[in-house]
Amino acid sequence: MLQPSLLVSALAALFPLALGFVWYNPKVFGKAWMAGAGLTEDTAKNINMPLVLGLNFVFSFFIAITLHFITIHQYGLQSLLQPQHGKEVAEGAAAMGAQVMEAYKGSYRSFGHGALHGGITAVFFAVPLLSGGALFERRGWKYILINAGYWIIALAVMGGIVCQYS
Repeated sequence: MLQPSLLVSALAALFPLALGFVWYNPKVFGKAWMAGAGLTEDTAKNINMPLVLGLNFVFSFFIAITLHFITIHQYGLQSLLQPQHGKEVAEGAAAMGAQVMEAYKGSYRSFGHGALHGGITAVFFAVPLLSGGALFERRGWKYILINAGYWIIALAVMGGIVCQYS
């Protein structure tokens, strides 16, 4: 039975933190992002960074666990072969599933494949979710595009890590 690798998920969860140090640096997009967020350097200094970074790691870990099910197709087959709500698995289905899993256990398990699915997840799920909130908060397009770019890259790389190394 497939299980998400907690170590790989923890390693993938570090990537958004590392990317954030670069992406939101004042020399890259940090000044524009702060302006769009309504922050000043003084208000940013009052943020409890250990708490913020710790919670962001936890949230990124949750995302990495979820990316296992999005990037690794073998989870779909596995879920079809599990008994559901009192229904038994058809006779022979478990044996057939084991044969298919053995034959295709490494199929579509590359960094590029995971990055594709991570990027698609960002574009069609994360970015609309974040953008909708930002529009209600009356944030500008520059703010939205900075965050969208960050999450597209972050989820693509996280998906690649999860798919390749799990």
